[in-house]
Amino acid sequence: MKILFASLPADGHFNPLTGIASHLDEQGHDVRWYAGPEYATKVDRLGMAHFPYREATEVTGTNLNDLFPERAGLKGPKQISFDLEKFFVSQVGAHFADMAAIRDEFAYDILFCDGAVYAAHLVAEVLDVPVLAVALASIMPDDEGPPPFFGLRPARTPVGRIGHRVVRHLLARTTKAGTVRYNEVLAEHGVAPIPLDGFPHAPLASARRVFLNGSPGLEFPGYRPLPNAEFVGALAPARRVLASDSTQLPPRVTDGGRKVVVVSQGTVDNSDPGKLIGPTLAALAGSGHVVVATTGGVRTRELRDRYGSDDAVIEDFFDFDALFRHADVFVTSGGFGSTLAAVGHGVPLVCAGKREGKSDLNARAGYNGYGIDLRTEHPKPAAVRAAVEKVLADPSYPRRAAALQVELESYDPMGRIDAVLAGVVAAAR
Repeated sequence: MKILFASLPADGHFNPLTGIASHLDEQGHDVRWYAGPEYATKVDRLGMAHFPYREATEVTGTNLNDLFPERAGLKGPKQISFDLEKFFVSQVGAHFADMAAIRDEFAYDILFCDGAVYAAHLVAEVLDVPVLAVALASIMPDDEGPPPFFGLRPARTPVGRIGHRVVRHLLARTTKAGTVRYNEVLAEHGVAPIPLDGFPHAPLASARRVFLNGSPGLEFPGYRPLPNAEFVGALAPARRVLASDSTQLPPRVTDGGRKVVVVSQGTVDNSDPGKLIGPTLAALAGSGHVVVATTGGVRTRELRDRYGSDDAVIEDFFDFDALFRHADVFVTSGGFGSTLAAVGHGVPLVCAGKREGKSDLNARAGYNGYGIDLRTEHPKPAAVRAAVEKVLADPSYPRRAAALQVELESYDPMGRIDAVLAGVVAAAR
């Protein structure tokens, strides 16, 4: 079977697909990618062919603020509106034009994509190609859960439920410009519009199946997936796509003599390590713990010069699978991939991040008790230290993280994907 993979050019969108692509390639399918220049290099590590962007422009976490410098000053609803229009919608028409042209060269039977590739809706409706997608439950909310992007918890009272309705109305107004633009692209191809309150989930309605990365324990209690969606457990990145320059763990991390605290700001909003990495290193200096900071290659030397000590390990990249085997707490801005890697090893969290949907993930960690949500983008060192010490002292946090680890390990992601794929093939025949 011929399968085309596609994702938005961001690690959190790309990485979960790589393990699936490698698995399907090993099963004998003809797997190829649609990728821009930066992510084409990552596809090369997988040893797979790729089709380059032709009409589309690659907008990444690296160049986003360079292309749109005005974004840096935006917060809340204004940032949500800007990101939807510029990052998610602006390239939809170009992505579809590219993928339609690719089909003339490579008659793919399936499009397997990240759920934020909104051109997939056009591929399904116009090209009549079955779409399988990977997404997060937080962007496919049910009617009873809180609206996305604001870090809200479940409503427990009538007043709370009214508040959620108000926020949903605000979100629809906030996303109106992006939705209108998206519907204009759909109309150009004769496809019916999505509702004005349809982002971020409505474009996924045309997918044959949406594989939710993770398990119910990561979500608020009572969450009900949409009819075409299901949890499949942790979708780990392919080993070959992980950074080749990951640093070997030093003995003070692996010897088990002290508590190990890991801190990361992810790969998108990491240009200012003073948000979380700096405060964490300052907070835990002299604590007796080993603090491992992974910078993503941003200002590493500067952080070493300022915070370097026998207690601090500061490097560009680490293999999280190896690192979290030795960690006791993960201080995170709320990136999903690293969060999943941590709880997949039973490591509880301290969360401090609000942008790019991170507030929703952090709210779930705090509500479900496998972490502490500091509910801020700029935590003070004292707050970080207090939260870390609380997680280390209170056995309920590692216990809940360990329960989540067991739940995640109960799934067979590739087995389930194989079964769904076989069903799609049978239906097509």
